[in-house]
Amino acid sequence: MSFSIATWNINSVRLRMPLVERFLLEKAPDVLCLQETKCPDDQFPSAAFRKLGYQHIAISGQKGYHGVATVARRPIELVEKRDFCTMGDCRHLSVRVAAGDKKVLLHNFYVPAGGDEPDPEINPKFRHKLDFVAEMNAIRADHDETSASVLVGDLNIAPLEHDVWSHKQLLKVVSHTPVETENFEAMRKAGDWVDLMRHNVPDEQKIYTWWSYRAQDWEGSDRGRRLDHVWSSQNLVPSFTGYEILREARGWDRPSDHVPVIARFDLE
Repeated sequence: MSFSIATWNINSVRLRMPLVERFLLEKAPDVLCLQETKCPDDQFPSAAFRKLGYQHIAISGQKGYHGVATVARRPIELVEKRDFCTMGDCRHLSVRVAAGDKKVLLHNFYVPAGGDEPDPEINPKFRHKLDFVAEMNAIRADHDETSASVLVGDLNIAPLEHDVWSHKQLLKVVSHTPVETENFEAMRKAGDWVDLMRHNVPDEQKIYTWWSYRAQDWEGSDRGRRLDHVWSSQNLVPSFTGYEILREARGWDRPSDHVPVIARFDLE
């Protein structure tokens, strides 16, 4: 049985709902995890999703900032909305969904961007980001014969050398500084998570999911970063059949600066 999960920082779900509709009609993932919805729960466009066949919706939103949502074509059970760093920000929710012979615990994350100055002593946003990642150590890739875990989202860190357009030039730029990347990878490994986007993909191959709005010609300059991620528990790796980065979505009308990533599985 095929099963697909998409993740996308949409940068305002109401503003970009036409793009979401296009994506769902063209790609039809079983589950879509959105970040930076910027929408309180009572104003989330649930009717539009249901019209497209996504009857099952879990949301954690707030006015103007942050926000995550998970919508699905199959039943989902809300498990948790965790408040990281006791900030009251809507940056995480987890749901449980049946896929083949397993119940999958699916985490949807929006990690803080961290501001511009990579010094936690003078930049509280950067300190918040480091603290947030530290708290993510509690999120483990739990699994057994009948269950599995997946973690997706805009994690706002490009951990590897070829997850950015220039490793050397971005070493002092937030999202690719050593303190971020080292803590990030340590957290992933401690939780026993598998980085599916790098599974069977050479480390020297460039992977990007984000291109800055500041670039006049984002496609020509191609100065991207891999800020969006898909991780799984070890027992889902044999079922993983690959992923797709919908690069062309960055060129759609009034786009997000992130593009969708779709992970596909073949489950019994």
